[in-house]
Amino acid sequence: MTHKEKEADSLYYSGGEKLNQERAYAKGLCYDYNQLHPSKTEERDLILRKLLGKTKNHFLIEPPFYCDYGYNIEIGENFYMNHGCIVLDCAQVTFGDNVFVAPSCGFYTVGHATDVEERNKGMIYSHPIRVGNDVWIGGNVVVLPGVTIGNGVIIGAGSVVTKDIPDNVLAYGNPCRIVRKI
Repeated sequence: MTHKEKEADSLYYSGGEKLNQERAYAKGLCYDYNQLHPSKTEERDLILRKLLGKTKNHFLIEPPFYCDYGYNIEIGENFYMNHGCIVLDCAQVTFGDNVFVAPSCGFYTVGHATDVEERNKGMIYSHPIRVGNDVWIGGNVVVLPGVTIGNGVIIGAGSVVTKDIPDNVLAYGNPCRIVRKI
């Protein structure tokens, strides 16, 4: 089984030359994107469509933006991501329609082995992240591997989302907790 197949199956893996090349390619596109003048909207759009796995028609990601591979990221219609966001997309990251992400948010599909010997060998795992439709994510939110955020959710600023969040709730905190229904 290749490193990429292990990654896709959420098994421990440690990289490999192909993944390293794919990551380098994505980082080059992120660099190009982040260096463009804000008025270069067509060029920005072309780079993102080349980088990301799937996009709809209307979206905006403000630079700087960073990701691992890009092709594991899918964004819905009317998607907006503010400045300074990071998507570590070793597994699939899916954003629905009408999703708004505030500045400095992180979506991390990857984690390291808990066993010290395995961790020191560089063993990692990845689990997909899913964000539903009509979601607003406040600034400095971190979403951890394997989390699903339901439709119509608001995640308050500074939250660390460690578990699934059901539809139509306001949630915030560290760890993120449901505060009330919307």
